[in-house]
Amino acid sequence: MAPFQEIAARHPDGVVDLSIGTPVDPTPTLIRAALGAAADAHGYPTTHGTAALREAIAGWFARRRNVPGLDPQDILPTVGSKELVAWLPLLLGLGEGDVVVRPATAYPTYDIGAHLAGATAVAADSVAELPPGIRDRVRLVWINSPGNPTGEVLDVEQLRTVVDEARSLGAVVASDECYAELGWGQWDPSEGGSAVPSVLDPAVCGGSHHLLLAVYSLSKQSNLAGYRAAFTAGDPAIVASLVNSRKHAGMIVPYPVQEAMRVALGDDAHVEEQKDRYRRRRTLLVPALEEAGFTIHGSDGGLYLWARTGTPTWETIRALAELGILAGPGTFYGEAGEGFVRIALTGSDERVAAAVARLAAAPG
Repeated sequence: MAPFQEIAARHPDGVVDLSIGTPVDPTPTLIRAALGAAADAHGYPTTHGTAALREAIAGWFARRRNVPGLDPQDILPTVGSKELVAWLPLLLGLGEGDVVVRPATAYPTYDIGAHLAGATAVAADSVAELPPGIRDRVRLVWINSPGNPTGEVLDVEQLRTVVDEARSLGAVVASDECYAELGWGQWDPSEGGSAVPSVLDPAVCGGSHHLLLAVYSLSKQSNLAGYRAAFTAGDPAIVASLVNSRKHAGMIVPYPVQEAMRVALGDDAHVEEQKDRYRRRRTLLVPALEEAGFTIHGSDGGLYLWARTGTPTWETIRALAELGILAGPGTFYGEAGEGFVRIALTGSDERVAAAVARLAAAPG
């Protein structure tokens, strides 16, 4: 991206960087206060997380994700979600000959996790589409809904199909649900839609969490990317094993961060406020991109618009850079991303407005 960053930097009104999903809005005051109040953390924190945190997570699952009765024992805080994605295959005991399936278009850490364990990563949106020689070696299936970068949301029936196929093979399903609070249109409860479903929803899993893990992060919903605040929950045996191995590996969430998480998960108001910000930015960017010749694909949830103009990815990246706008190349997310760019909603209101004005003024 370096040459395109240089091109964009020449714009007289500065760069509009919509290439990455780093939150730019303030961390809510009540969360910062909770972090500060817990700063006298002279003892070692527990790997499994405090009982109060795990109870808050269970309550959040019931209230926001339609997952009632989750046992707090079956919950584990993690040091952000990316480290869990990267290390889960190894911690599950996968190795040479084992297959990890990830979405056809996906961010690279799913592949990295497979490589770290010595397993093989395969890009596919359905286990059933794999040839028998590969399908029989599948031990872990990653799903990502809403997806990064495509914004695709899997409905209950689609999730159930993935779960049933994986269970028939004895494979674990790990569902990366980090954008679940950011559904749009039919997936936006504030606009009469349904909440994005979780893999742990009884309608998906039949009331059993066997071989299932849901992964969630507070980075997006609460602007806590810098806190590395996330968690996983699901199959009791898998969570217990992860707690044990992570204890010895030192993968422990600091106590002040655990307290900040507990407070954040108990307050829905700041989540709705942040979503409103992203909704406003999305409402401005979508028509501006469409009028500039882009077609938006997927993008039903999450922080990104998955868009194309009909030209190759890098030509589109250059054209945007000449307007002083940086986007993410679709090719960063697999071969299926050729022709696409990923445009983040994480610019400030002022920078998003600048992007909209530049798109409108661009030659046809």
